[in-house]
Amino acid sequence: MNHLLKLSDLTSEEILEILNSADQLKYEKKNGIEHYHLKGKTLGMIFEKSSTRTRVSFEVGMYELGGNALFLSSNDLQIGRGEPVEDTARVLSRYLDGIMIRTFAQKEVEDLAKYGSIPIINGLTDYCHPCQVLADLMTIREFKSSLQGLKLCYIGDGNNMANSLIVGCIKMGMKVAIGCPKGYEPDAEIMKWASENGEFLCTEDVLEAAKDADVVYTDVWASMGQEAEANERKKIFKNYQVNDALMAVTNKDSLVMHCLPAHREEEITAKVFEQHANEIFEEAENRLHAQKAVLVKLLGDK
Repeated sequence: MNHLLKLSDLTSEEILEILNSADQLKYEKKNGIEHYHLKGKTLGMIFEKSSTRTRVSFEVGMYELGGNALFLSSNDLQIGRGEPVEDTARVLSRYLDGIMIRTFAQKEVEDLAKYGSIPIINGLTDYCHPCQVLADLMTIREFKSSLQGLKLCYIGDGNNMANSLIVGCIKMGMKVAIGCPKGYEPDAEIMKWASENGEFLCTEDVLEAAKDADVVYTDVWASMGQEAEANERKKIFKNYQVNDALMAVTNKDSLVMHCLPAHREEEITAKVFEQHANEIFEEAENRLHAQKAVLVKLLGDK
């Protein structure tokens, strides 16, 4: 493992290693045990999409690991003024020990890895969100003890979250069902892979998707960059809500998860959100621990 570009690049064993490391780092933090694995290392953080959790968790994570993090908005870099990504990659590789990038196109992340000589971490693209799903898997395992055989149901837009959840969950032995409107399905190649490698369902029927689910997951109906479509999407997705009726067909003690920010009374009711706030905010915290595990794996001494 030289980069974290997308979860499909990782083996099940590599994902498990990251989850185990994240658990250990979380234990050490909670017990005041210092873990300066990245002393003297610097992570460059390129943001072409803004963020709350991604920026804070990576910056705090590098600090707690004894390293430094540099916030680099696209307004601060020549990459935002037309410098080719291959030139940016080769220059930054001479200054930094690693780069985390949160951007639109997956190709930009892949090109950084292709032309640079340091580890690249995908902090989010329109295609996938691997860091979030590592934190999600960590959280599910905390609450359910294991992952194998559990069913995750995702309700809503077949976006980057759906793409990464499908891959991460199938690789860890979970079953996945997607409930989404026609025309808003996850990536076709990812769905084909999932059908060939595990138990997978994609349906317009939310109750069919949620039946006997151990984990229910949702995301906003209009992601960053889709603001102009927000009103139209509200009409299309109005029946794709995590609410009492949907939760009634899931397994007893099922978890509800959300990558945040949440729009209450749109993709999830305020009632269900607050009933499951414990796991939702544990999930948010686990971004810190899972990403620290990725940073140690990629930037630490080999």
